Amino acid sequence: MTYTAVVLAGSRPGRDSFAESFGTDLKALIPVSGEPMIRRPVRALVESRNIGRILVLGQAPERITAALPDDPRIEVRESAGTIAGTVLGLLDDPATQWPLLVTTADHALLDPTTVDEFCNAAKAADIAIGVVERANLLARFPQSQRTWLKFRGGAYTGANLFVLGSPDVVLAIELWRSVEQDRKKAWRILSLLGPATLLLVALRLISLDEVMIRLSARLGLTIRAVPLSNPLAGVDVDKAEDHALVEAILAGKA
Repeated sequence: MTYTAVVLAGSRPGRDSFAESFGTDLKALIPVSGEPMIRRPVRALVESRNIGRILVLGQAPERITAALPDDPRIEVRESAGTIAGTVLGLLDDPATQWPLLVTTADHALLDPTTVDEFCNAAKAADIAIGVVERANLLARFPQSQRTWLKFRGGAYTGANLFVLGSPDVVLAIELWRSVEQDRKKAWRILSLLGPATLLLVALRLISLDEVMIRLSARLGLTIRAVPLSNPLAGVDVDKAEDHALVEAILAGKA
């Protein structure tokens, strides 16, 4: 199966002080190990045997294009104002080639092996969500600060990797749009499953897989969480501390 990769390279409304601290107004162009950050995940996608086309979506297509590898499979388009709006635009486009693998410009440590692992595990899902288990990540980086969702059997952080299998996922994306600005959006989505499931999650009496099964039944889709073996998949560049960690990893000092 060949996936169309979608790289989200947009910016939040207003000034980005994090990007400005590196001399740019676009987060995707923050330098990482001597090159624009977005170049790194795009290169991993180019080198993956599971990826066909690569769509890069951002508010400054010309500037983004100049930062990318030279490969005929890469196309840069202007994005919508939000992540959900951008993805819904792809769902509405009859030229979109399915399935989609979605990632972000700040996934600076993404590598082709992780892309292939995720793609292979996600083939039977309508929606797949890449995650990294806490013990796996902390074994490598004990001081790493991540947002953890805790379940029976483990706690997980997101890996900024998603598979959307077909236009049938539109209801799930609409749901995401309804909570996109909510910092606690994961809990808002879980609230669809009712207070009993929320209580089970809060008490860590239900596993991540069991929650995915219940969410699948609620939305009429096959939704799967895919734990990834490489702990680096759980590290993105969202703040200065992340940038310092990624630079240290790439320099062999972490």
